[in-house]
Amino acid sequence: MKDTAITKKKWVIFSLVAVAVFMSTLDSSIVNIALPAIMKDLKVPLTTIEWIPMIYLLTVSSLLLAFGRLSDIKGRRWVYCRGFFIFSIASLLCGVSPDAKWLIAARALQGIAAAMLMACSPALVVDTFPASERGRALGMVGTAVAAGLTAGPVLGGLIINYISWRAIFFINIPIGIVSAILAFQILRGTKGDIVRKEPFDWKGALLLAFGFSLFIYVISSAYDWGFASARTILLLTTSIISIVWFLKIEKRMDYPIFQTSLLKIRIFILPVVSAAILFVSLFTMVFLMPFYLVYPYGFSIDKAGYTMVIPFAFLFFISPLSGYISDSIGSRILCTMGMLVMSIALFMLSMLTPSHAYTSVALPLALVGIGTGLFISPNNSIIMSAISQAYRGVASGTVATSRNIGMVLGVAMSGLIFNSIFHLLSGGLTLKVYKPEMEVFFMTAFKWAMLAGGIVAGTGVIVAFLRGPETGRT
Repeated sequence: MKDTAITKKKWVIFSLVAVAVFMSTLDSSIVNIALPAIMKDLKVPLTTIEWIPMIYLLTVSSLLLAFGRLSDIKGRRWVYCRGFFIFSIASLLCGVSPDAKWLIAARALQGIAAAMLMACSPALVVDTFPASERGRALGMVGTAVAAGLTAGPVLGGLIINYISWRAIFFINIPIGIVSAILAFQILRGTKGDIVRKEPFDWKGALLLAFGFSLFIYVISSAYDWGFASARTILLLTTSIISIVWFLKIEKRMDYPIFQTSLLKIRIFILPVVSAAILFVSLFTMVFLMPFYLVYPYGFSIDKAGYTMVIPFAFLFFISPLSGYISDSIGSRILCTMGMLVMSIALFMLSMLTPSHAYTSVALPLALVGIGTGLFISPNNSIIMSAISQAYRGVASGTVATSRNIGMVLGVAMSGLIFNSIFHLLSGGLTLKVYKPEMEVFFMTAFKWAMLAGGIVAGTGVIVAFLRGPETGRT
């Protein structure tokens, strides 16, 4: 009877984790399909609109490690419940935004809450499930990630088409509030409720957040400022100094946010770098593809949403299969193949025109999903297997951070390339109001952005292969 109660409890906790992961990833993907509608409604240029997805990913990326460490000190329950509640409040603020600045600020608050949820989720699974069941449970968390990414474009397209883009944020409110209440009750007295009397590294947390945030801000604004301008060089240098200073501080800390010794482990650091590269490439497509589908290709927003499901649907099915195969052959071959497929897909996207048949659009999108699915599960598996049990929480946070940094850089890079080329060719026009005569400028800018993503993925092929033999797995 006791074993039955324990089994029931762990799956209830898993359900909370799945909801949190689903909400976080859904909010990443559902907003992308809404960007054209938001841009039209709020009457702002693409350079402003790109901050709506980017500020969310930037905030998450900057705070994941800090909130992971805070959950070790204050308890997962303390951080998790507040994460759900803040996510609900932020969603309300997003939905009632009167202008773009308000929406971007509300998305930053949403990103803080998402970081609280995402930092705790893997740790809660490890805390709750015995070693013999953790692989299965973490694999199912991966399914929740794919489900959120897959559902976002479809759900977003339907809601925007029949209601309003504002409604995509309102649906989070009841889910978040109910989950906060349930988490408060369910996690009481569990391992997720353990409090430790250890200091929190505030200096490291602030430096990490400042350094990452400033770095992305410079990348996003370099075109407007000038790549060789004093402001660009000064702020870029400041961001790099902040990150280097953070790493030096962590080496001296008894209770650091990040274990710098992990950077010396080859089959940890190279897979982490290759993960960031993959997500740079993936989000080059995720950010710009809805604009191609809605503007030159002429799709309605709901049809564009259905189309954007294609890569994530393939990810949903390929990822668990790839993980299963990697148990036998390791990660090197699968991850290298995944990067290669991703690179080929982006080069195919760069050759699209508005007159291409739908199959010519769907095929490279399917390849994007296949490449991502081949890569993610084996790569995460080797990262976690390369680290001793004592540091797997830090490893998990590092994986999530590299993923989100890749997403942010993908949006920043693709936006920078697209805007620079479009602005140059069009004589200073923006996409604030799309007109048919802009098609040639749009397609040229789109082509070069996709080519850049393909080249980035090509470098990822090399990095993925260089991880070498997988000795030292634990």
